[in-house]
Amino acid sequence: MNKIELSTLPKTWIFDLDGTLVVHNGYLEGTDVFLPGALDFLKNIDKEDTIVILTARPSEYSEKTIEGFEKLGIEIDHWIFDMPSGERILFNDEKPKGLQTAFSYCVRRNSGLTNFQVVTSENK
Repeated sequence: MNKIELSTLPKTWIFDLDGTLVVHNGYLEGTDVFLPGALDFLKNIDKEDTIVILTARPSEYSEKTIEGFEKLGIEIDHWIFDMPSGERILFNDEKPKGLQTAFSYCVRRNSGLTNFQVVTSENK
């Protein structure tokens, strides 16, 4: 189990779409199918946090993709389609008191998010 211990501050969550949250290229078969744990993970993100989804999926599928999430009651703050399919690199500064402000987790394609536990701590 990957335990992610975070502060109580509002957060920004950045997710890849295909192969991380939904079955890779499943939309080409007709509809997105959420991977194990992904839907619950998204629903448990605090409402004051920001969710960004990145995808190499062509923007011609954006309306159908977004509607599918909305039908399930999942509000995504920002969608970015037509991304390159290579590496995604995140840089962020460390807070003066030492708070680590960037994390990265690579999950095996189509494995889902069942192996993660997120906890918040006043001590962060």
